[in-house]
Amino acid sequence: MNGVRARGDRPVLVTGAAGFIGSNLVLRLLRDGRDVIGVDDLSTGDLAHLAPALEDGSSFAFERLDVRDPQLAALVERHRPGVIHHLAAQVDVRRSVEDPLHDADVNVLGTIAVLEAARRCGVERVVYASSIGSYGEPAEAELPVDESFGAPALSPYGASKRVALDYLDTYAHLYGLASTALTLANVYGPHQTTAGEGGVVATFIGRMLAGEPCTIHGDGEQSRDLVFVEDVVEAFVAAAGDGAGKRYLIGTGRRTSVNQLFEVLAEATGYELEPSHGPARAGEIRHSSVDARAAARDLGWHPRTSLESGLAATLAWARTARSV
Repeated sequence: MNGVRARGDRPVLVTGAAGFIGSNLVLRLLRDGRDVIGVDDLSTGDLAHLAPALEDGSSFAFERLDVRDPQLAALVERHRPGVIHHLAAQVDVRRSVEDPLHDADVNVLGTIAVLEAARRCGVERVVYASSIGSYGEPAEAELPVDESFGAPALSPYGASKRVALDYLDTYAHLYGLASTALTLANVYGPHQTTAGEGGVVATFIGRMLAGEPCTIHGDGEQSRDLVFVEDVVEAFVAAAGDGAGKRYLIGTGRRTSVNQLFEVLAEATGYELEPSHGPARAGEIRHSSVDARAAARDLGWHPRTSLESGLAATLAWARTARSV
């Protein structure tokens, strides 16, 4: 993967490549025949997720690097990617509440570093992973929310993701750097850890398979829009070519309560323990679901995986991962 490619044959760079969504995206891009550079500092990512990619050194190169490292610009200059999918982030809402400065350092300054490297090295587009956490608390009557919804975020994590969206607009205005932002609902699926907003699926599955107690924070009636990672990856692939200068909500428009999720997974795993209940977590909204009609219109994107099929696939992966 050395040398500068022609415009139509430039590689794709993925930050956060060893993480949950990033690793799934890398593997999809490689299946599509793309050359891919993966960047990750491995603070939360796992190279095991990239094992099939690492076996194919002709199409994939991995760089262990924090996006805030000054060497990022040199890396982008060396590889000259056409598109950067920026997924590297601090994604733990609880940690953001405990340490807002760290959260802003990674999510705001890290994003600026990526945008600077992109605009100085002629990157054609940045696709940015935002989050439903960048919104505040909607009333149930407002659900599912669309792109016009704009209540202030309830956590430093959400605020940092929201600020990054403003920087995308600024770089487009000042420097002509094209970007598309995908505001993701609660993503779940293979390679997920217990961190982040959708971690309840991974947490329940991990504890149920191990026969360990499960804790539900709050009354369990809080609800989430759960969207399967493969469907989310499809949105990133589509956003690399369409929707410049826009933000799209990516989700199913359907809500699942934590109690419902527990019951479905308990039945699927044969788990017989009753859950305990802990206090609700600070900074987390009670209900969320998104209206993805704009993504359907402009990107041709639709969620295609039912919750039942997605959870079955996630559970199958988790069982296999435990046996390795």
